[in-house]
Amino acid sequence: MSEDGVVRLTAWVRGRVQGVGFRWWTRARARELGLAGWARNLPDGRVEVVAEGSRASCVKLLELLRSCDTPGRVDGVVERWSEARGNLAGFVER
Repeated sequence: MSEDGVVRLTAWVRGRVQGVGFRWWTRARARELGLAGWARNLPDGRVEVVAEGSRASCVKLLELLRSCDTPGRVDGVVERWSEARGNLAGFVER
């Protein structure tokens, strides 16, 4: 993975993140950063975020997900970095 190329970030966010506008907030931040992907609720109460774009923009989104400015309450974020697949357009709530 290049340091400045296009990457894929997958993040699993745990805490009180469902039913509080967290996916909408994430979509808005991702769009501001020019990222493509989605945010979706998982059955176990976490939110999964998949974003593709520049490494710098993905790092910024990850910082925002970990910040105190999110809706609800974030108790932790686990991340995985991988090669971009290039099959995403726009950023949506699933």
